[in-house]
Amino acid sequence: MILCSNPKLQYLAHKEEIDIAIQSVLAKGNLVMGENVEAFEKEFSTFIGAKYTIGVGSGTDAICLALRALEINDGDEIIVPSHTATASVAAIVLAGAVPVFAEVESEYFTLDPISVEKAITPKSKGVLVVHLYGQPADMDGFRKVAKKYNLKLIEDCAQSPGASYKGTRVGTLGEVGCFSFYPTKNLGALGDGGAVTTSDCKLAERLIKLRQYGWDKDRISQYTGYNSRLDEIQAAVLRVKLRYLEEDNANRISIANQYEEQLNSLPLVLPKRRPECLHVYHLFVIDVEQRNALESNLKSKGVIAGIHYPVPVHLMPAFKGYSSQGLIHTEKIVDRVLSLPIYPELSHEDQSLVINHLKEFFDK
Repeated sequence: MILCSNPKLQYLAHKEEIDIAIQSVLAKGNLVMGENVEAFEKEFSTFIGAKYTIGVGSGTDAICLALRALEINDGDEIIVPSHTATASVAAIVLAGAVPVFAEVESEYFTLDPISVEKAITPKSKGVLVVHLYGQPADMDGFRKVAKKYNLKLIEDCAQSPGASYKGTRVGTLGEVGCFSFYPTKNLGALGDGGAVTTSDCKLAERLIKLRQYGWDKDRISQYTGYNSRLDEIQAAVLRVKLRYLEEDNANRISIANQYEEQLNSLPLVLPKRRPECLHVYHLFVIDVEQRNALESNLKSKGVIAGIHYPVPVHLMPAFKGYSSQGLIHTEKIVDRVLSLPIYPELSHEDQSLVINHLKEFFDK
């Protein structure tokens, strides 16, 4: 069976180093907020190009804590795409803010700055920009909108560690960058994990307190915080995997190139790359009219394709009460998107099988 993503193979690719790293943590006995967390934060900051990285418990927590650190208050509006992982929106609500849904661009599926500007109200305080599928969003457009309306710019980089926009890594283009290290991500832990990046020392100080009950260095809570810590074992695993992230992303790009070369004559729309950007292909998502039939056909042949995402967040029962006017493209593409298998360890043979099955389907 060929899976859409396969974190087990990534573990096996670096098994010896990961096992040694885990055993080292267990032998030392310091399991929470120790030397590996501190070292990973420094190494990730260097990789991303930010002054500070604050490790937290998950990508959802990263967004929630970032909003709190930015002093987003109850009832403040944060504009966000509906075509995204539920976590992007859930984190806004958890922080006490109000999500306002905006449209995505038809070519890239990332949030549209024009739609964002139309969604701004006197209560708008920020924009959560999602670099969806590993593709950087239009940050020049968002910077202009944010400056014009005095909005905070928060990057959701859960699917895009290592991606860059005009030569600059995502996660450094707004006030804060929010990362998830869920096992299927380009930089995945062996469980949950996340981080917030920033170059603002005051924001970093707030985030450090917020992740642990609002504690200062004497463990006195200065304000209400959370329990959201990156543990030592996950940090140790991430330190190993971070050393291979650029190589792994290059493998993803190579696989994407092969898909594009072999599938460009089929009746489907391939992912478009934004000019002057590095797309790191967390997912390789095609736009195809016969999506459900194709998914079923591939599954019958042992190829598990994914759907990211089948229901827009604004149509989910939990979020139906929030503003979401005119999301025509968002509601259209959810019936057409299909994610083909892509991960650094996907073999040429397995990718060729996927490609051949796709060609056979359309040759009927």
